Amino acid sequence: MNVAIVGASGAVGQEFLRVLEERKFPIDKLSLFGSERSAGKKIVFDGKEYEIKKLQHNDDFKNVDIAFVSAGGSVSKEFAEDITRFGAIMIDNSSAFRMDKDVPLVVPEVNPRDALVRPKRIIANPNCSTIIMVVALNAIERLSHIKRVHVATYQAASGAGAQAMVELVDQCRQSLNGEEMKAEKFAYPLAFNLIPHIDVFTDNGYTKEELKMFDETRKIMHSDVLTSATCVRVPALRCHSESIWVE
Repeated sequence: MNVAIVGASGAVGQEFLRVLEERKFPIDKLSLFGSERSAGKKIVFDGKEYEIKKLQHNDDFKNVDIAFVSAGGSVSKEFAEDITRFGAIMIDNSSAFRMDKDVPLVVPEVNPRDALVRPKRIIANPNCSTIIMVVALNAIERLSHIKRVHVATYQAASGAGAQAMVELVDQCRQSLNGEEMKAEKFAYPLAFNLIPHIDVFTDNGYTKEELKMFDETRKIMHSDVLTSATCVRVPALRCHSESIWVE
Protein backbone atom coordinates (compact mmCIF):
# COMPACT_ATOMS: atom_id res chain seq x y z
CA MET A 1 0.00 0.00 0.00
CA ASN A 2 1.30 3.45 -0.93
CA VAL A 3 0.82 6.02 1.83
CA ALA A 4 1.28 9.80 1.90
CA ILE A 5 1.47 12.12 4.90
CA VAL A 6 0.64 15.79 4.33
CA GLY A 7 1.91 18.01 7.13
CA ALA A 8 4.57 15.44 8.02
CA SER A 9 6.69 17.76 10.17
CA GLY A 10 3.81 18.96 12.38
CA ALA A 11 2.69 17.52 15.70
CA VAL A 12 -0.14 15.47 14.17
CA GLY A 13 1.96 14.41 11.19
CA GLN A 14 4.61 13.09 13.55
CA GLU A 15 1.93 11.23 15.49
CA PHE A 16 0.62 9.70 12.25
CA LEU A 17 4.10 8.35 11.55
CA ARG A 18 4.59 7.08 15.09
CA VAL A 19 1.33 5.13 15.07
CA LEU A 20 1.89 3.72 11.57
CA GLU A 21 5.31 2.47 12.62
CA GLU A 22 4.12 1.17 15.99
CA ARG A 23 1.29 -0.82 14.40
CA LYS A 24 3.45 -2.04 11.51
CA PHE A 25 1.02 -0.64 8.94
CA PRO A 26 1.67 -2.37 5.57
CA ILE A 27 3.43 0.38 3.60
CA ASP A 28 5.08 -0.31 0.25
CA LYS A 29 5.93 3.31 -0.48
CA LEU A 30 5.83 6.30 1.88
CA SER A 31 5.67 9.90 0.63
CA LEU A 32 5.97 12.92 2.91
CA PHE A 33 4.70 16.40 2.07
CA GLY A 34 4.78 19.76 3.78
CA SER A 35 5.02 23.50 3.35
CA GLU A 36 7.84 25.30 1.58
CA ARG A 37 9.40 25.83 5.01
CA SER A 38 9.39 22.10 5.76
CA ALA A 39 10.49 20.94 2.32
CA GLY A 40 13.89 19.28 2.35
CA LYS A 41 13.74 18.19 5.99
CA LYS A 42 14.63 14.55 6.65
CA ILE A 43 12.51 12.23 8.80
CA VAL A 44 13.37 8.69 9.86
CA PHE A 45 10.56 6.12 9.63
CA ASP A 46 11.03 2.42 10.32
CA GLY A 47 14.80 2.76 10.07
CA LYS A 48 14.76 4.58 6.73
CA GLU A 49 15.26 8.27 5.99
CA TYR A 50 12.65 10.17 3.99
CA GLU A 51 12.74 13.72 2.66
CA ILE A 52 9.72 16.00 2.90
CA LYS A 53 8.57 17.33 -0.47
CA LYS A 54 6.80 20.64 -0.98
CA LEU A 55 3.06 20.17 -1.47
CA GLN A 56 2.19 21.39 -4.96
CA HIS A 57 -0.58 21.28 -7.56
CA ASN A 58 0.75 18.36 -9.61
CA ASP A 59 0.44 14.58 -9.97
CA ASP A 60 2.49 13.59 -6.89
CA PHE A 61 -0.48 11.61 -5.57
CA LYS A 62 -0.98 9.57 -8.73
CA ASN A 63 0.04 6.25 -7.17
CA VAL A 64 -1.04 6.96 -3.59
CA ASP A 65 -3.66 4.72 -1.97
CA ILE A 66 -4.20 6.59 1.32
CA ALA A 67 -3.23 10.15 2.24
CA PHE A 68 -3.29 11.24 5.88
CA VAL A 69 -3.67 15.03 5.86
CA SER A 70 -3.08 17.43 8.74
CA ALA A 71 -1.95 20.78 7.42
CA GLY A 72 -4.90 23.01 8.28
CA GLY A 73 -8.33 23.53 6.76
CA SER A 74 -7.27 25.93 4.03
CA VAL A 75 -4.62 23.51 2.75
CA SER A 76 -7.08 20.60 2.83
CA LYS A 77 -9.60 22.54 0.75
CA GLU A 78 -6.99 23.78 -1.71
CA PHE A 79 -5.36 20.40 -2.36
CA ALA A 80 -8.26 17.94 -1.92
CA GLU A 81 -8.75 17.60 -5.67
CA ASP A 82 -5.03 17.02 -6.29
CA ILE A 83 -4.93 14.36 -3.58
CA THR A 84 -8.06 12.42 -4.57
CA ARG A 85 -8.35 12.77 -8.36
CA PHE A 86 -6.25 9.68 -9.08
CA GLY A 87 -8.20 7.53 -6.64
CA ALA A 88 -6.47 8.06 -3.30
CA ILE A 89 -8.56 8.13 -0.13
CA MET A 90 -7.93 11.32 1.81
CA ILE A 91 -8.23 11.06 5.59
CA ASP A 92 -8.40 14.66 6.73
CA ASN A 93 -7.66 15.85 10.25
CA SER A 94 -8.83 19.45 9.75
CA SER A 95 -12.32 20.91 10.13
CA ALA A 96 -12.57 21.63 6.38
CA PHE A 97 -14.97 18.81 5.44
CA ARG A 98 -16.41 17.66 8.76
CA MET A 99 -19.90 18.99 8.12
CA ASP A 100 -19.93 18.31 4.36
CA LYS A 101 -22.92 16.03 3.70
CA ASP A 102 -20.87 14.03 1.17
CA VAL A 103 -17.98 13.41 3.56
CA PRO A 104 -18.31 10.85 6.38
CA LEU A 105 -17.19 12.00 9.82
CA VAL A 106 -15.83 8.86 11.42
CA VAL A 107 -14.78 7.57 14.81
CA PRO A 108 -13.96 3.87 14.22
CA GLU A 109 -15.27 2.77 17.63
CA VAL A 110 -18.62 4.49 17.00
CA ASN A 111 -19.59 4.65 13.30
CA PRO A 112 -17.07 2.66 11.21
CA ARG A 113 -19.60 1.78 8.51
CA ASP A 114 -19.98 5.45 7.60
CA ALA A 115 -16.47 5.30 6.12
CA LEU A 116 -17.70 2.91 3.41
CA VAL A 117 -19.73 5.67 1.72
CA ARG A 118 -17.36 8.41 0.57
CA PRO A 119 -18.45 10.00 -2.74
CA LYS A 120 -15.64 12.55 -2.59
CA ARG A 121 -13.03 9.94 -1.53
CA ILE A 122 -12.57 11.94 1.68
CA ILE A 123 -13.03 10.74 5.26
CA ALA A 124 -13.04 13.48 7.91
CA ASN A 125 -11.55 13.10 11.36
CA PRO A 126 -13.59 14.80 14.12
CA ASN A 127 -12.40 17.36 16.63
CA CYS A 128 -10.22 15.75 19.30
CA SER A 129 -12.62 16.55 22.15
CA THR A 130 -15.59 15.24 20.21
CA ILE A 131 -13.83 11.91 19.68
CA ILE A 132 -13.19 11.44 23.39
CA MET A 133 -16.81 12.19 24.24
CA VAL A 134 -18.64 10.17 21.58
CA VAL A 135 -16.73 6.97 22.40
CA ALA A 136 -18.19 7.18 25.91
CA LEU A 137 -21.61 8.37 24.77
CA ASN A 138 -21.94 5.57 22.24
CA ALA A 139 -21.80 2.94 24.99
CA ILE A 140 -24.56 4.75 26.90
CA GLU A 141 -26.67 5.30 23.77
CA ARG A 142 -26.81 1.54 23.23
CA LEU A 143 -28.59 1.23 26.58
CA SER A 144 -30.81 4.32 26.48
CA HIS A 145 -31.30 7.25 24.11
CA ILE A 146 -29.31 10.32 25.14
CA LYS A 147 -31.27 13.58 25.11
CA ARG A 148 -28.80 16.13 26.41
CA VAL A 149 -25.11 16.45 27.27
CA HIS A 150 -23.19 19.06 29.25
CA VAL A 151 -19.43 18.75 28.89
CA ALA A 152 -16.41 20.67 30.15
CA THR A 153 -13.16 19.90 28.35
CA TYR A 154 -9.66 20.41 29.67
CA GLN A 155 -7.44 20.51 26.61
CA ALA A 156 -3.66 20.31 26.61
CA ALA A 157 -1.27 22.53 24.66
CA SER A 158 -0.78 19.76 22.09
CA GLY A 159 -4.22 20.60 20.69
CA ALA A 160 -2.80 23.89 19.43
CA GLY A 161 0.19 22.28 17.71
CA ALA A 162 3.88 21.62 18.23
CA GLN A 163 4.85 25.29 18.60
CA ALA A 164 2.23 25.73 21.32
CA MET A 165 3.87 22.94 23.30
CA VAL A 166 7.25 24.62 22.93
CA GLU A 167 5.71 27.91 24.08
CA LEU A 168 4.28 26.29 27.23
CA VAL A 169 7.68 24.83 28.16
CA ASP A 170 9.32 28.22 27.53
CA GLN A 171 6.72 29.99 29.67
CA CYS A 172 7.29 27.60 32.58
CA ARG A 173 11.01 28.27 32.37
CA GLN A 174 10.46 32.05 32.12
CA SER A 175 8.11 32.09 35.11
CA LEU A 176 10.40 30.02 37.32
CA ASN A 177 13.32 32.30 36.40
CA GLY A 178 11.30 35.38 37.34
CA GLU A 179 11.07 36.54 33.72
CA GLU A 180 8.06 37.90 31.85
CA MET A 181 6.16 35.12 30.07
CA LYS A 182 5.74 35.61 26.33
CA ALA A 183 2.50 34.48 24.68
CA GLU A 184 2.06 34.10 20.92
CA LYS A 185 0.07 30.91 20.38
CA PHE A 186 -2.46 31.65 23.12
CA ALA A 187 -4.39 34.78 24.11
CA TYR A 188 -2.63 34.76 27.50
CA PRO A 189 0.34 32.89 28.99
CA LEU A 190 -0.80 29.29 29.51
CA ALA A 191 1.80 28.28 32.11
CA PHE A 192 0.23 28.01 35.60
CA ASN A 193 -3.03 29.23 34.08
CA LEU A 194 -6.41 28.11 32.70
CA ILE A 195 -7.81 29.74 29.56
CA PRO A 196 -11.54 29.12 28.83
CA HIS A 197 -11.09 30.28 25.25
CA ILE A 198 -10.31 27.86 22.40
CA ASP A 199 -10.88 29.19 18.87
CA VAL A 200 -12.91 32.37 18.30
CA PHE A 201 -16.14 33.37 20.03
CA THR A 202 -19.32 33.43 17.94
CA ASP A 203 -22.37 35.69 18.25
CA ASN A 204 -24.17 33.25 20.57
CA GLY A 205 -21.36 33.34 23.15
CA TYR A 206 -19.95 29.90 22.38
CA THR A 207 -16.56 29.44 20.76
CA LYS A 208 -16.21 27.59 17.47
CA GLU A 209 -14.52 24.77 19.37
CA GLU A 210 -17.61 24.41 21.57
CA LEU A 211 -20.00 24.50 18.61
CA LYS A 212 -17.98 21.79 16.86
CA MET A 213 -18.83 19.44 19.70
CA PHE A 214 -22.55 20.14 19.20
CA ASP A 215 -22.59 19.66 15.42
CA GLU A 216 -20.09 16.83 15.13
CA THR A 217 -21.68 14.72 17.87
CA ARG A 218 -25.05 14.77 16.10
CA LYS A 219 -23.50 13.80 12.77
CA ILE A 220 -21.34 10.98 14.14
CA MET A 221 -24.07 9.46 16.30
CA HIS A 222 -26.90 10.10 13.82
CA SER A 223 -28.76 11.59 16.76
CA ASP A 224 -30.73 14.66 17.82
CA VAL A 225 -28.69 14.92 21.04
CA LEU A 226 -28.19 18.45 22.39
CA THR A 227 -24.68 19.29 23.55
CA SER A 228 -23.54 22.28 25.60
CA ALA A 229 -19.76 22.56 25.91
CA THR A 230 -17.24 24.70 27.77
CA CYS A 231 -13.72 24.23 26.40
CA VAL A 232 -10.75 25.16 28.56
CA ARG A 233 -7.05 25.17 27.66
CA VAL A 234 -4.92 23.76 30.50
CA PRO A 235 -1.14 23.90 31.11
CA ALA A 236 -0.36 20.29 30.24
CA LEU A 237 1.73 19.24 27.25
CA ARG A 238 -0.46 16.30 26.25
CA CYS A 239 -3.62 14.44 27.27
CA HIS A 240 -7.04 16.08 27.11
CA SER A 241 -9.70 15.23 29.70
CA GLU A 242 -13.42 15.87 30.03
CA SER A 243 -16.20 16.01 32.59
CA ILE A 244 -19.50 14.88 31.04
CA TRP A 245 -23.06 15.08 32.38
CA VAL A 246 -25.60 13.02 30.44
CA GLU A 247 -29.40 12.98 30.45
